Amino acid sequence: MLEREWRPPWPVDVRRALAPHRRGHGDPAFQIDRDGTIRRASFTPDGPGTLALRDSGAVIHAAAWGPGAAWLLDGLPDLLGARDTPEDFVPDHPLLRDLIGRSPGLRISRTNRVFEALVPAVLEQKVLGLEAFRAWRYLLRRFGAPAPGAPDMRVPPPPEVWARIPSWEWHRSGAEAVRARTIIGAARVAARLEADPTERKLRSLPGIGVWTAAEIRQRALGDPDAVSVGDYHLPGIVGWAFTGRKVDDDGMLELLEPYAGHRYRVTRLLGSSGAGPPRRGPRLAVRDYRHF
Repeated sequence: MLEREWRPPWPVDVRRALAPHRRGHGDPAFQIDRDGTIRRASFTPDGPGTLALRDSGAVIHAAAWGPGAAWLLDGLPDLLGARDTPEDFVPDHPLLRDLIGRSPGLRISRTNRVFEALVPAVLEQKVLGLEAFRAWRYLLRRFGAPAPGAPDMRVPPPPEVWARIPSWEWHRSGAEAVRARTIIGAARVAARLEADPTERKLRSLPGIGVWTAAEIRQRALGDPDAVSVGDYHLPGIVGWAFTGRKVDDDGMLELLEPYAGHRYRVTRLLGSSGAGPPRRGPRLAVRDYRHF
């Protein structure tokens, strides 16, 4: 085990900063202990590792295990938003000013692991979150190695393992062939994606569109401007917050234009505020491709 203490020079809400990296409450690679310690497993450039974070106020206490322990500790500031610049965001809208005042520790996290952000983003394409989280859990439990220092957790497999997962295992996970092919194709060029994670490069891959590229860049690169265009709920949330009515993607982009450079930050603030149109009608049913 390696340890590190870090004193961020600005407020940081560790739990909120890391929330986008958690894929459902049963995520095998993300765990919150009863005492509030947050554990996250990752396959780093040096190999598998597990990071545990405990926030005692002014000091972040970190411990890490495995071959990737030193890499994870070195990346701790990035993970907690050291490269983010929320101080550059000074909106005029009263709702946003109020949300910033209530969320002084909200910073955009950066993992620096592009392929690791790509896999769950692809699994979440055009399906309910419950379906995507179910597939993620199955695949990590089946193909992920026990996490160093936390054997009940699992490390997301490296690209070469994802590329070899047979078709019947994708089917058992509930992920249909289209999403499986996208992940397998990306796994074969993962090294190039890590070296050049631009939106253009990501969207050059079959099956990676604007929504998926944005979801990857938000988490892997901490991109404060990456908008998830094509999201089922997001235009309604943005439109309702700013105009009191639902809008489509074009309308959402028009409303977000004044906040260019921080559009993802705006959607994070609005999404966590509870702002959004009232939901009416039955919820969508969770599909199960495993029985097809």
